[in-house]
Amino acid sequence: MTQKRSVLAVAVLLAAVGSSPAWAAKDAVIAVASNFTSLDPYDANDTLSQAVAKSFYQGLFGFDKDMKLVNVLADGYQVSDDGLSYTIKLHPGVKFHDGSDFNAEAVKVNLDRASNPDSHLKRYNLFKMIDKTEVVDPLTVKIVLKTPFSAFINNLAHPAAAMISPAALKQYGKQIGFHPVGTGPYQFETWNQTDFVKVKKFAGYWKAGQPKLDSITWRPVVDNNTRAAMLQTGEADFAFPIPYEQAKVLEKNAKLNLVVAPSIQQRYISMNVTQKPFDNPKVRQALNYAINKEALIKVAFAGYAAPAQGPLPPTIDFAARYQPWPYDPAKARELLKEAGYPNGFSTTLWSSHNHSTAQKVLQFTQQQLAQVGVKVKVTAMDAGQRAAQVESVGVKDTGVRMFYTGWSASTGEADWALSPLFASQAAPPKQFNTAFYSNPQVDKDLSDALATTDRSKKQALYKDAQDHIWADAPWIFLATERLLSAGSKQLSGFYVMPDTSFSFDDADLK
Repeated sequence: MTQKRSVLAVAVLLAAVGSSPAWAAKDAVIAVASNFTSLDPYDANDTLSQAVAKSFYQGLFGFDKDMKLVNVLADGYQVSDDGLSYTIKLHPGVKFHDGSDFNAEAVKVNLDRASNPDSHLKRYNLFKMIDKTEVVDPLTVKIVLKTPFSAFINNLAHPAAAMISPAALKQYGKQIGFHPVGTGPYQFETWNQTDFVKVKKFAGYWKAGQPKLDSITWRPVVDNNTRAAMLQTGEADFAFPIPYEQAKVLEKNAKLNLVVAPSIQQRYISMNVTQKPFDNPKVRQALNYAINKEALIKVAFAGYAAPAQGPLPPTIDFAARYQPWPYDPAKARELLKEAGYPNGFSTTLWSSHNHSTAQKVLQFTQQQLAQVGVKVKVTAMDAGQRAAQVESVGVKDTGVRMFYTGWSASTGEADWALSPLFASQAAPPKQFNTAFYSNPQVDKDLSDALATTDRSKKQALYKDAQDHIWADAPWIFLATERLLSAGSKQLSGFYVMPDTSFSFDDADLK
């Protein structure tokens, strides 16, 4: 009888333990602004998809929160005197999530894929300068370039330059974007394409003591207000971006931290210079005068931005600064008249995003341009529309006229902030020059800057390129954003990087 009671007591105790765990799982929910296009960083055009991929992928190099280069899977590198060869030492003892070794052969497989035009990867242009990648020994790789490219290590620090398991690449091929296998602190668990991406702690992670979270669920929430509401109800532990108009409300919430941070996120409206009336520089200049940047910043960004001072955000290496285009509607009307459009014209304005901040920018721009006689039909796009109608269409078939979007150069260096947006060869579908802008002197400056390692020469070349771009005005230069995020005070070590990706290596929940 006594023995039966003891067994019963143990059973009751075990049941109680099972229903009330000794510790709660550390599951963080992160609310973000849009859906993900691909979980293959080499084949994703948007920073958000690459930011999420950083939870399971790592590159050879990366950046700290101040956009300074740091070693990740590499322990260091050397460059040959002619600037053509980069010899990189790899960190020992690193495993992919499938148990295979990270080594020089894995680097070769990834860079061979990335630098092969036949792979048809969207980020090919970051790697097209590679001639060949050689295995020196298991922990040493040598990368030989076709021509000197002084920004190469910055390119390898871009979030696209991830190391994918060669075994997974062989198994999944073109479907690798749905089956990611990397070396990161978390491993992929689920992607519900309309609702969330979930990753879980990787027990074999090479950095001792990390990760501290058990899982991260990345949840796309297009509506700004809903994203903020999820923070207040506890449905999300972190949200980015925060609707600017709700900053003061969230700031008063004792359970939340509101964080304002600098960014390299440049907001602009490109104008298709191959199409009338935007082929006329006076029209493009007129539209720059027609928009009150200070008022736009108040209306759409609640003051959390600064008028653009050049083609590049000020914190990008080699950025030149100019006086922002002033608001002068009379000058705008005068230039339109000189260009042959005394009564204005009608056109379309597309947006690369459809969240509420983008909607405000579109509405404000529409109203401002109407005041100088320019009638604009606006369309806000989701990721799928943007890929199909903008990024995949060349100049002959494009419907793009005016296009509102943003760019954050995740290499932290002027080449990736200028070449993909202004070089003649960078027009869609190759890259993101949605203005289809072409200036031979700008092309030469950008090319010559990559051929020299002399910092003063690079500075002069990039300055000359920016002088031409600023004067030619292929964009309406709008603003450089400040980044507004918020998170639960229970969450620590999670923050937004200047390029709008995330850092969460030390993320933890109390």
